[in-house]
Amino acid sequence: MPKRRQLRGFDLKQIEGVSGLIGVDEAGRGALAGPVVAGAVLVTREFLEGRWAVGRGGRVNDSKQLEAAEREALWAEFEELAATGQIHAQFGVAGVEEIEQFNILGATKLAMRRALAGIYPPDAFARKTEPDLFSSADEIANFQPTVSARILIDGLPLRNFPYPHTGLVNGDARSLCIAMASIVAKVTRDRLMTELAAKHPGYGFDRHKGYGTEDHREAVLRIGRCPQHRELFLRKLLAGRVDPGQLDLLG
Repeated sequence: MPKRRQLRGFDLKQIEGVSGLIGVDEAGRGALAGPVVAGAVLVTREFLEGRWAVGRGGRVNDSKQLEAAEREALWAEFEELAATGQIHAQFGVAGVEEIEQFNILGATKLAMRRALAGIYPPDAFARKTEPDLFSSADEIANFQPTVSARILIDGLPLRNFPYPHTGLVNGDARSLCIAMASIVAKVTRDRLMTELAAKHPGYGFDRHKGYGTEDHREAVLRIGRCPQHRELFLRKLLAGRVDPGQLDLLG
């Protein structure tokens, strides 16, 4: 528990000089099937110093370190926090066709952009000239300052990304808002994979959520791939397990 409480302390340091922090993380990047999903959570100093973050924020951790029931319980609390304006939380999804079109990194960035756009459009972070002595009265009255929020993304910094940001390796174990975003992404994706399990029976998507477990690989070999499988991922995984000629059966 003490280590988890350091997440809030980290964010309190990061929020110095800005009005908010936006944590961003993804789920499903390494799966064999299904979409990649990103979560984005905006927190303020008021929230970080408030009752929930102080009293209950210690329960938040990297989503991979939490049981499904813990993630679902926290999700319900996030919904209440969002409903009362204490946080803003969004998710973005990039589907299998987009993964095939843009590769997994491009699709991950697309999902992150969609999640962030639900909080702020990219141009809100553009540099804007502040009014000066030579500005008209209308320019002064209509001036909109640059968004004063810092974006923290789990992992290395992203190239060609429209939002200025800081990349934090293992950020979901260091930052409260990133850990919260990881839960948003994970819960959203798990629910989507459960829905896909009903549409594509036989693979066990509701159990392994599209990751390359042994029973998932065996199901693909037995009944072939479905439209939710990422073809390139399957080929790379199965190339070492089956004869090349059998791969055509999976296409």
